[in-house]
Order: sequence, then C-alpha cells, then structure tokens
Amino acid sequence: MLKGFHLSLLMGPVVASPVPSYVIDALQTAQVTSSAGRSGFQLTFAWGRNSSIDRDLQAGKFDPLNRVILAVTVDGTPDVIMDGLITRVDMTPSSDPGRSTLTITGDDLSAAMDLTNLAGLIPYPAMPTEAIVAVILAKYLLFGVVPLIIPSPFVNVPNPISSWETHLGTDLAYLRQCASRTGYVFYVEPGPRIGMSVAYWGPEIRYGEVQPALTINSDAASNVDSLSFSFDGTQRTIQVVLVTPKEAPVPIPIPIPIPDVGILRPILARRPAIPLKFEKLDADFGATKVPIPRAIAVGVARSSQTADAVTGSGSLDVTRYGRVLKPRKLVGVRGAGTAFDGVYYVKSVTHNLKRGEYKQSFNLAREGLMPIQQRVQP
Repeated sequence: MLKGFHLSLLMGPVVASPVPSYVIDALQTAQVTSSAGRSGFQLTFAWGRNSSIDRDLQAGKFDPLNRVILAVTVDGTPDVIMDGLITRVDMTPSSDPGRSTLTITGDDLSAAMDLTNLAGLIPYPAMPTEAIVAVILAKYLLFGVVPLIIPSPFVNVPNPISSWETHLGTDLAYLRQCASRTGYVFYVEPGPRIGMSVAYWGPEIRYGEVQPALTINSDAASNVDSLSFSFDGTQRTIQVVLVTPKEAPVPIPIPIPIPDVGILRPILARRPAIPLKFEKLDADFGATKVPIPRAIAVGVARSSQTADAVTGSGSLDVTRYGRVLKPRKLVGVRGAGTAFDGVYYVKSVTHNLKRGEYKQSFNLAREGLMPIQQRVQP
C-alpha cells in the first residue's frame, strides 16, 4: 500500500485472519488513535452495489464485535498499531461513480470489557485491588489479552468482617475506577505480536528507552511537520486529603499532605512547575471515611492528573521520521529551544494512513521546563 511500508489487515470473529487482497485494494483510509485511555480505529472502504465488499457486508464480515488487527511493517519490523472490535458500521451511498463508501469504526479490546454490567453481583472479600484486577482480566485471555499488573505502593487488604469490595458497573468501568483511586492508569495495548495484547494496570511508564528525537527548526535535519508547546502555570495543584479515622474517639479530620508524584514516575524536567493552587479533596472523590492508605492513593491519583504543566502537539511524516512513533513511551525533542527541549512522555498518537502517505499526529507532556539531559538520541 505504501512505498517503504506494508500495511497488514486481519479480520474475523475472536481469531482474526488476513483479509483477501480485494479488501486491501478497496481500503481508502485508515485512522488509529492510541492514548493512555481507550484507543480506537476507523477504516474507510470504497463500496459499490454487488461488489466484493458489499457481499462481505451481507455475509456479516463487517458486523459489530468482529475483530480487527492492523499492523504496519517499517524496514522489516512489524508494529501492531491496533487490535480491537468493530462497534459501528456507516454506509455513505453516492450518485457519483466511485464515491460510495463503507466506514467501520471500533475500539481496542477494552470494548469487550464494556458490554456487561455486573454491578452488585460479584463480591471480592478480603482481596486487595491488585487481586481484583487479576480476577477480572482472567476471562479475556480468550482474546490473547495478557494482564500486566503493577502492585500499588499502598496495598490495602480490607477486613472481610466489616466490609468488602463489590463489583461496580462494567468490567472496564470498574477497572478504571480501581486505577483512578490508586493513582494508576488502565489501558489495553496491542502487540507485541499479532493476536496478542497487554492489559496494563499501573502507573504511567515514564522510564525506559527513549525514542529518536522529534526535530524541528533544524533545516534538513528536521523530521516533523509541526510542533508547538504550552506552559500552563495554573495546572499543578497542591493536594491535601482530610481523613477521619474510624477508631478515633472524636471525629476530627486529620490533614495528610500528598507525597510528590515522582514516587510513581521519574521527573523529566529540571524545573518542575511550582504548584500555584491549593485543593482539598472532597467527599465525592471518595477520600473520606476510608482507610488512610486508600485516602493517600486517592490523593496521589488527583495529584498525577495535575502534574503535567507543559504539553506539546504536532505532526510528522513517518517516511521522514524513519519509524513509527509509539504512544505511552518517552521521546526526545530538539530544536524547540533550551526551555522546551529534552525528553517527553507521549500521551497519544493518531495514525493516518492512505495510499502513498503515512502521517502521525501526537501529544506530549511533562511536568516543567528545562531538560535534565542536555542531549537526546538523534
């Protein structure tokens, strides 16, 4: 489909298999959005009455909940950029020849976790949150989803005599709630091999290998089409949790300052933004009348949401960048000036593919200005 790149498309119920060549020939555009939350895709095909695509549509091959896997091979290295389920099908007929289209839209495999609401039906006595997450994810091994669970620094095992956890909402909603109150994130990442995915429950991974630098304002060395940054001085907030111990004879709230969010993720900036706002966590956030470790975890969750004062966005052509920019990993930036150069966390990436072109748009984040390391990988 693309010079220097090869797009592989697999479809099918539960286990996906490579599609016939006429499906690839009819594919006009493919868009995949990957983020720290839920990811999705959209494929647009040329459609015509009595065409092969129309016959496949009638046969149910594009029906919702059918599985779709997209992989891009760059310089001989395949990257699985989407493994998900179809959730919607749109038909756009046209009186102009060749202008009718069939569009299928879907989400990653977390869509399978959002189908059944089991609120109040499943108890979890004497189980820490990590064990509850493992039990929930076990049923999705059928789709090749392997759980990766990072234990919380504030593990809390409730006393089954006094109370225990009960399943709330769908599996996806409950997994996200468990992650939020622990200061973690939950997402399903495709790969590393076709037919496999990783269900990640843990802190944002802001360490490890740094992807080659996004370079701007460097003449022939530039490899991005656009890049811009913003520094929001009011983003970072001081958090305080008020906890009322159940054993206390007098119900007096005890203020607990929130520890630096750096305990969950390394600092990427030499000058982190100074917190300019003070915020007390209210009862509706679930921080009162709970065990102290859980209250601290709730505070860390909110603190992590306000830590990224510096954000960036831009777009690139994969043929110039030389590889696929991956989300939820680190990447270097150079050419943006001393204050904004350095290493960033890739919050999200959108892949836009069409015949002869492969571009990506991206969003970056970190907690302040000035790079910790003066040089980044070119």
